[in-house]
Amino acid sequence: MLNGQRICVILPAYNAARTLERTVAEIPRDTVDDIILTDDASRDNTAELSRRLGLHTLVHDKNRGYGGNQKTCYAEALARSADIVVMLHPDYQYSPKLVTAMAAMIASGHYDAVLGSRILGTGALKGGMPLYKYISNRALTFAENLLLGLKLSEYHTGYRAWSAAALRKLDLSPCSDDFVFDNQMLALAAWAGLNIGEISCPTRYFAEASSINFSRSVTYGLGVLETGVKFRLARWGLHKNGLFAHAA
Repeated sequence: MLNGQRICVILPAYNAARTLERTVAEIPRDTVDDIILTDDASRDNTAELSRRLGLHTLVHDKNRGYGGNQKTCYAEALARSADIVVMLHPDYQYSPKLVTAMAAMIASGHYDAVLGSRILGTGALKGGMPLYKYISNRALTFAENLLLGLKLSEYHTGYRAWSAAALRKLDLSPCSDDFVFDNQMLALAAWAGLNIGEISCPTRYFAEASSINFSRSVTYGLGVLETGVKFRLARWGLHKNGLFAHAA
């Protein structure tokens, strides 16, 4: 716990058996109260290994996609009385050692959400991020800051912490079940006026780390831009979109 708040780490997993044990070994157990893994119908022994490691394990009977996996994770974390929820990919790309720091930023009361940014500092390229992904990351982030009215260093990290109160404010049901879910969730947070902080996070790119291919990256990028444009049009009262239908 931190400041009397219960910390839960969620692991949205798909074919993560090769990296799961390394990831879990570095999660700081002195502050983390609960670890939940949702296996999205993996073809390997992710679920079996998760149970062997003592994690609270859920298994989808069919693949629901990256966003669908997270919806299950967040709902389960709230059902298990989490006060702060940290979403960490189990592919060992992000450092689990930063869980405490990210949770502490929320426990301080200053932030509703915290992102582990690969762009702050020099961690992205040093960690092996492909140059085309780095350039597209910077371009999309520039566009999103303009459209959403924020000043974030990146929107595309898979390392995020949320207060339970913030999660309860966000209706995630209309969000995509695919990779653009992450971006839509941040757009909802911006719409709700949540305070979003960032922390510099080193990253690792290696063979076992998950990564979407070029064609899916293009689809993701187009989805990101669509979300940003609809956000801006909705703010101007020019577009009524389901994602922002329940705006305050």
